[in-house]
Amino acid sequence: MKSLRELLGRPIGSVLCLGAHADDLEIGCGGTLLSLLALTPGLQVHWVVLSAESGRRDEAVRSAETLLAGATPDIRVCGFEDRYFPAQAAEIKRVFDELGRSVTPDLVFTHYREDLHQDHRLVAELTWNTFRAHPILEYEIPKYDGDLGRPNLFVQLARAVCQAKVEHLLRAFPTQATKYWYTEETFWAILRLRGVECRSASGYAEAFHARKILLL
Repeated sequence: MKSLRELLGRPIGSVLCLGAHADDLEIGCGGTLLSLLALTPGLQVHWVVLSAESGRRDEAVRSAETLLAGATPDIRVCGFEDRYFPAQAAEIKRVFDELGRSVTPDLVFTHYREDLHQDHRLVAELTWNTFRAHPILEYEIPKYDGDLGRPNLFVQLARAVCQAKVEHLLRAFPTQATKYWYTEETFWAILRLRGVECRSASGYAEAFHARKILLL
Protein backbone atom coordinates (compact mmCIF):
# COMPACT_ATOMS: atom_id res chain seq x y z
CA MET A 1 0.00 0.00 0.00
CA LYS A 2 1.30 3.44 -0.91
CA SER A 3 1.16 6.70 1.05
CA LEU A 4 -0.72 9.65 -0.48
CA ARG A 5 2.62 11.30 -1.26
CA GLU A 6 3.91 8.16 -3.00
CA LEU A 7 0.64 7.74 -4.88
CA LEU A 8 0.65 11.30 -6.20
CA GLY A 9 4.37 11.29 -6.94
CA ARG A 10 5.06 14.62 -5.25
CA PRO A 11 4.87 16.34 -1.87
CA ILE A 12 1.53 17.72 -0.74
CA GLY A 13 1.99 21.41 0.05
CA SER A 14 -1.50 22.75 -0.64
CA VAL A 15 -4.92 21.21 -0.04
CA LEU A 16 -8.39 22.41 -1.05
CA CYS A 17 -11.23 21.22 1.19
CA LEU A 18 -14.78 21.69 -0.11
CA GLY A 19 -17.83 21.13 2.06
CA ALA A 20 -21.49 21.85 1.49
CA HIS A 21 -22.34 22.28 5.17
CA ALA A 22 -20.61 23.36 8.36
CA ASP A 23 -19.54 19.92 9.61
CA ASP A 24 -19.16 17.94 6.37
CA LEU A 25 -15.39 18.26 6.03
CA GLU A 26 -14.75 17.34 9.66
CA ILE A 27 -16.92 14.23 9.30
CA GLY A 28 -15.63 13.17 5.89
CA CYS A 29 -11.89 13.82 6.09
CA GLY A 30 -11.09 15.28 9.51
CA GLY A 31 -8.82 12.42 10.50
CA THR A 32 -6.92 12.47 7.23
CA LEU A 33 -6.36 16.21 7.56
CA LEU A 34 -5.10 15.84 11.12
CA SER A 35 -2.66 13.19 9.90
CA LEU A 36 -1.50 15.35 6.97
CA LEU A 37 -0.95 18.31 9.30
CA ALA A 38 1.15 16.17 11.62
CA LEU A 39 3.34 15.20 8.66
CA THR A 40 3.43 18.67 7.06
CA PRO A 41 3.47 21.55 9.55
CA GLY A 42 2.40 24.77 7.88
CA LEU A 43 0.44 22.94 5.18
CA GLN A 44 -1.55 25.42 3.07
CA VAL A 45 -5.22 24.53 3.53
CA HIS A 46 -7.95 26.29 1.56
CA TRP A 47 -11.13 25.53 3.52
CA VAL A 48 -14.45 26.33 1.87
CA VAL A 49 -17.86 25.81 3.49
CA LEU A 50 -20.76 26.79 1.26
CA SER A 51 -23.69 26.75 3.68
CA ALA A 52 -23.46 27.88 7.30
CA GLU A 53 -26.59 29.81 8.17
CA SER A 54 -27.14 31.89 11.34
CA GLY A 55 -25.37 30.31 14.36
CA ARG A 56 -23.75 27.62 12.27
CA ARG A 57 -21.38 30.15 10.73
CA ASP A 58 -19.67 30.75 14.07
CA GLU A 59 -19.41 26.99 14.58
CA ALA A 60 -17.92 26.51 11.12
CA VAL A 61 -15.25 29.18 11.59
CA ARG A 62 -14.27 28.10 15.11
CA SER A 63 -14.14 24.46 14.07
CA ALA A 64 -11.88 25.18 11.09
CA GLU A 65 -9.58 27.40 13.15
CA THR A 66 -9.24 24.68 15.79
CA LEU A 67 -8.83 21.74 13.43
CA LEU A 68 -6.32 23.59 11.26
CA ALA A 69 -4.08 24.74 14.09
CA GLY A 70 -0.56 24.33 12.78
CA ALA A 71 -1.62 24.84 9.16
CA THR A 72 -1.54 27.94 6.98
CA PRO A 73 -5.31 28.30 6.64
CA ASP A 74 -7.49 30.17 4.18
CA ILE A 75 -11.00 29.81 5.62
CA ARG A 76 -14.03 30.83 3.57
CA VAL A 77 -17.58 30.36 4.83
CA CYS A 78 -20.48 31.20 2.49
CA GLY A 79 -24.16 31.67 3.23
CA PHE A 80 -25.97 29.61 0.62
CA GLU A 81 -29.29 28.14 1.72
CA ASP A 82 -29.09 24.60 3.08
CA ARG A 83 -30.97 21.96 1.02
CA TYR A 84 -31.52 24.32 -1.95
CA PHE A 85 -28.16 24.18 -3.73
CA PRO A 86 -29.62 23.13 -7.11
CA ALA A 87 -31.76 26.27 -7.11
CA GLN A 88 -28.64 28.35 -6.36
CA ALA A 89 -26.37 26.54 -8.80
CA ALA A 90 -25.40 29.61 -10.84
CA GLU A 91 -24.27 31.56 -7.77
CA ILE A 92 -22.38 28.57 -6.38
CA LYS A 93 -20.74 28.02 -9.76
CA ARG A 94 -19.35 31.57 -9.56
CA VAL A 95 -17.70 30.70 -6.24
CA PHE A 96 -16.05 27.70 -7.90
CA ASP A 97 -14.99 29.80 -10.87
CA GLU A 98 -13.20 32.19 -8.50
CA LEU A 99 -11.55 29.28 -6.70
CA GLY A 100 -10.41 27.87 -10.02
CA ARG A 101 -8.67 31.17 -10.80
CA SER A 102 -7.09 31.71 -7.38
CA VAL A 103 -6.24 28.27 -5.96
CA THR A 104 -3.85 25.62 -7.31
CA PRO A 105 -3.99 22.74 -4.82
CA ASP A 106 -1.93 19.56 -4.84
CA LEU A 107 -4.97 17.66 -3.55
CA VAL A 108 -8.72 18.33 -3.41
CA PHE A 109 -11.21 16.88 -0.93
CA THR A 110 -14.88 17.04 -1.92
CA HIS A 111 -18.18 15.20 -1.57
CA TYR A 112 -18.94 11.78 -3.09
CA ARG A 113 -20.39 12.35 -6.56
CA GLU A 114 -23.12 9.75 -5.97
CA ASP A 115 -24.14 11.13 -2.58
CA LEU A 116 -27.94 11.22 -2.34
CA HIS A 117 -27.99 14.65 -0.68
CA GLN A 118 -28.59 17.17 -3.45
CA ASP A 119 -26.27 19.79 -1.93
CA HIS A 120 -23.40 17.32 -1.61
CA ARG A 121 -23.88 16.05 -5.15
CA LEU A 122 -23.78 19.54 -6.68
CA VAL A 123 -20.56 20.37 -4.85
CA ALA A 124 -18.98 17.18 -6.20
CA GLU A 125 -20.10 17.92 -9.75
CA LEU A 126 -18.73 21.47 -9.64
CA THR A 127 -15.46 20.23 -8.16
CA TRP A 128 -14.87 17.96 -11.16
CA ASN A 129 -15.98 20.72 -13.51
CA THR A 130 -13.49 23.20 -12.03
CA PHE A 131 -10.46 21.12 -10.99
CA ARG A 132 -10.04 18.71 -13.88
CA ALA A 133 -6.24 18.61 -13.71
CA HIS A 134 -6.03 18.00 -9.96
CA PRO A 135 -6.17 14.80 -7.88
CA ILE A 136 -9.58 14.67 -6.19
CA LEU A 137 -10.65 12.49 -3.28
CA GLU A 138 -14.39 12.21 -2.59
CA TYR A 139 -15.24 11.68 1.08
CA GLU A 140 -18.38 10.13 2.56
CA ILE A 141 -21.06 11.28 5.01
CA PRO A 142 -23.15 8.68 6.86
CA LYS A 143 -26.88 9.38 6.67
CA TYR A 144 -30.39 7.91 6.61
CA ASP A 145 -30.27 7.37 2.82
CA GLY A 146 -27.65 4.60 3.07
CA ASP A 147 -25.47 5.82 0.20
CA LEU A 148 -21.94 5.08 1.44
CA GLY A 149 -20.97 3.09 -1.64
CA ARG A 150 -17.75 1.11 -2.16
CA PRO A 151 -14.72 3.42 -1.77
CA ASN A 152 -11.40 2.47 -3.33
CA LEU A 153 -8.87 4.55 -1.38
CA PHE A 154 -8.31 4.22 2.36
CA VAL A 155 -6.27 6.30 4.81
CA GLN A 156 -5.19 4.38 7.90
CA LEU A 157 -5.62 6.44 11.05
CA ALA A 158 -4.05 6.02 14.46
CA ARG A 159 -6.61 5.51 17.22
CA ALA A 160 -5.46 8.76 18.85
CA VAL A 161 -6.25 10.63 15.62
CA CYS A 162 -9.71 9.05 15.50
CA GLN A 163 -10.29 10.01 19.12
CA ALA A 164 -9.29 13.61 18.37
CA LYS A 165 -11.63 13.69 15.36
CA VAL A 166 -14.64 12.34 17.24
CA GLU A 167 -14.10 14.59 20.24
CA HIS A 168 -13.76 17.58 17.96
CA LEU A 169 -17.02 16.80 16.15
CA LEU A 170 -18.98 16.49 19.38
CA ARG A 171 -17.44 19.63 20.87
CA ALA A 172 -17.39 21.92 17.82
CA PHE A 173 -20.99 21.55 16.63
CA PRO A 174 -23.42 21.83 19.57
CA THR A 175 -26.28 22.75 17.22
CA GLN A 176 -26.17 19.18 15.87
CA ALA A 177 -26.37 17.44 19.25
CA THR A 178 -30.12 16.81 18.97
CA LYS A 179 -29.83 14.92 15.67
CA TYR A 180 -30.35 11.21 16.22
CA TRP A 181 -27.41 10.17 14.05
CA TYR A 182 -24.88 12.72 15.29
CA THR A 183 -23.30 10.55 17.97
CA GLU A 184 -19.95 9.22 19.06
CA GLU A 185 -21.04 5.71 18.09
CA THR A 186 -21.83 6.75 14.50
CA PHE A 187 -18.43 8.30 13.92
CA TRP A 188 -16.51 5.42 15.51
CA ALA A 189 -18.59 2.89 13.57
CA ILE A 190 -17.68 4.23 10.13
CA LEU A 191 -14.01 4.57 11.12
CA ARG A 192 -13.96 0.96 12.31
CA LEU A 193 -15.85 -0.39 9.29
CA ARG A 194 -13.44 1.23 6.85
CA GLY A 195 -10.54 0.02 8.97
CA VAL A 196 -11.80 -3.54 8.63
CA GLU A 197 -12.15 -3.19 4.85
CA CYS A 198 -8.54 -2.11 4.37
CA ARG A 199 -7.05 -4.22 7.18
CA SER A 200 -5.73 -1.08 8.86
CA ALA A 201 -2.96 -1.79 11.36
CA SER A 202 -4.77 0.35 13.92
CA GLY A 203 -8.20 -1.02 13.03
CA TYR A 204 -9.45 2.39 11.85
CA ALA A 205 -9.51 4.35 8.58
CA GLU A 206 -11.26 7.00 6.54
CA ALA A 207 -12.33 6.04 3.03
CA PHE A 208 -12.54 7.95 -0.23
CA HIS A 209 -13.57 7.52 -3.84
CA ALA A 210 -10.60 8.20 -6.13
CA ARG A 211 -12.04 8.27 -9.66
CA LYS A 212 -8.89 9.41 -11.46
CA ILE A 213 -5.34 9.27 -10.10
CA LEU A 214 -2.47 9.98 -12.49
CA LEU A 215 0.67 8.06 -11.56
CA LEU A 216 3.75 10.14 -12.33
